[in-house]
Amino acid sequence: MTSTPLAADIGAFWNLSQTGDLLSRGFVQESLIAIALLGLIGGVLGPMIVARQMSFAVHGAAELSFTGAAAALLAGVGVNIGGVIGAVLAAAVFGLLGQRARERDSVIGVVMAFGLGLGVLFLSLHGRVGTGFALLTGQVVSVGRDGLIAVSITAAVVLVVYAIIYRPLLFASLDPRVAVSAGVPTRLLSVVFAVLVGLAAAQGVQIIGALLVMSLLITPAAAAVRLSANPTVVLVLSVVFAEIAAVGGLIASLAPELPVSVMVTSISFAIYLICRIAGVRRRG
Repeated sequence: MTSTPLAADIGAFWNLSQTGDLLSRGFVQESLIAIALLGLIGGVLGPMIVARQMSFAVHGAAELSFTGAAAALLAGVGVNIGGVIGAVLAAAVFGLLGQRARERDSVIGVVMAFGLGLGVLFLSLHGRVGTGFALLTGQVVSVGRDGLIAVSITAAVVLVVYAIIYRPLLFASLDPRVAVSAGVPTRLLSVVFAVLVGLAAAQGVQIIGALLVMSLLITPAAAAVRLSANPTVVLVLSVVFAEIAAVGGLIASLAPELPVSVMVTSISFAIYLICRIAGVRRRG
């Protein structure tokens, strides 16, 4: 039996009404603010991550944030705190040991494999596999007030520090040899930026999961660089694309009750494909 146009219209109206009702709920509003802040952080940091070829480092920091969160579960302390500690320590190690691009991937791979093994061990000892799955896929609709406060503090710290180091970091990223000759502390900047990436990844794990952090920290920036080579334009586009994917993904998931992470990653990937096609046509 096929549905009539009227039935389809009624179903669409019902979905819209259901979405509007959910958007009025406090926990959904908290989730919207949290994921919007994550989109802002990801959009701002993303272009520099792409420029410095740190995509694998983001993945590594996210996975080791999972390890830190699992350790926190076992120790009986806050999961968010454990996730932040795990991601920041991992990012600092990546920044210190992986200064050169040719050795960075191997360092990340070695540390990440060891860290993931520890994470699995911690979850096994704790006995709550379901919680571990939530850390891998995210739990944005249960962020809560404490989670929102944590994301807000992280966003403030990341944005302020990034604004301070942005110009010398951009210089060091575009021409590292000249930057070293000019006295720019490239190693220190690398570690500081890696820690900022770790903080962002840790919050991303809590919201969209360790497996999907790159959809907001990398994909929007990768899409933006397809449209422009101007750093300022790329930064603005990256933030816009990240917010569309983050906020749009959460809203789109409400009525059909689909996983938020699926919608966020799908929208982010669609934006990337569109920008890639547009970029090819613009260059052609």
